[in-house]
Amino acid sequence: MKIVMTTLFGIEALTAEELTDLGYARENITVKDGLVILDAGDLPGQCARTMAAAARLNVFLRTAERVLIQLAEFPAADFDTLFDSTHMLPWEEWLAPGVAFHINGYSRKSPLFGIPACQSLIKKAIVSRLQQARGLSPGSQVPEDRNLGLIRVQFGIVNDVVSIMADTSGDGLHKRGYRPLQHEAPIKETLAAAMLMVSRFQPFSGEALFDPCCGSGTLPIEAALMAGQIAPGMNRPFAGELWSLMGPEPFRLAREEAVSHMDLQPPDEVFIFGSDLAPRAVELSQVNARRAGVDQMIRFRQGDIKTLHLDELSAWTGHDRHLVICNPPYGERLLDIEQAEEIYDSLGRLFLDRGLTRPGIHLSVITPHEQFENIVGGRADKRRKLYNGMIKCTLFHYYKQRRLEK
Repeated sequence: MKIVMTTLFGIEALTAEELTDLGYARENITVKDGLVILDAGDLPGQCARTMAAAARLNVFLRTAERVLIQLAEFPAADFDTLFDSTHMLPWEEWLAPGVAFHINGYSRKSPLFGIPACQSLIKKAIVSRLQQARGLSPGSQVPEDRNLGLIRVQFGIVNDVVSIMADTSGDGLHKRGYRPLQHEAPIKETLAAAMLMVSRFQPFSGEALFDPCCGSGTLPIEAALMAGQIAPGMNRPFAGELWSLMGPEPFRLAREEAVSHMDLQPPDEVFIFGSDLAPRAVELSQVNARRAGVDQMIRFRQGDIKTLHLDELSAWTGHDRHLVICNPPYGERLLDIEQAEEIYDSLGRLFLDRGLTRPGIHLSVITPHEQFENIVGGRADKRRKLYNGMIKCTLFHYYKQRRLEK
């Protein structure tokens, strides 16, 4: 059996690294566009071990969007084959009586390109199989009750090969549970975690993290979760807990393992900071940090990046070295483009000197603005293409430093 993790484009390799950090062999991991696949093997008793691994990945992974179990894979170049092959699968073993199930998926490089038609046909095949297995007459209704559970069946058709998967996550894994209030333009928690990894955030290294455009606090909170070794899925439910093939037990064991890794001792010194021009954003960040259980690890305050000075920043944080990381407004929803560019210009004037970072500064900024480097006054030392939702962005890194002149 295979475990399939969907990711945002551009961070697949980070999810693969997370898998190896969790003890899974690199040779069993395949990376594709937007997908990371873990081959769990076919040894006796492997199904239970696969379900346990899927529960563990739901709880521990910071950068994946969903965790799915691949139930079957078969060739199909026409709708008759798609129906027959789907009908042959043991759906009565996978779907408990009464449970609701939805069908969704995608198709690439296949004559089966009509997604609604594929959805309808797969649903029809599953219903027909359940009718047959449960002794129901053809045409009779197969009861579905969402209160008994909802299984999302995902299909993927690529080059005439069909993969049938079951979603074990439910809500996307970016929904950690600490941010129920919707901020105007939030960054996904999974993308925030990826930004921190790419920017080489190192807790307890003597370097403070500072987000000058903290919004709802996602970047500082994700940094605190990393620092406290708090698994991101600790405090949220998963669809697999209501799926008869998994159930709650593997998730209970995964959460117990997560608790054993946690370090909730207040740090000797706070090294994670966030500020925002809007007082409401600061209040929201503080509320979200409390929900996440990391409020003692972060300091938030109201502040304007346009008037900030480095000596003031060091006086507030108590640190001389800072990883400055942010998701500033794009000029599409929060501010108009001129105001967004003023923020970019302020970042450049404060943290860069003739294109190099000022002493003690590392700078990472994500933005879709194609002229960002011209506005801040220097080419980035490294760039990484990422997607914030459907917006194509670049994560710009500046780390080559301007030495103090004697």
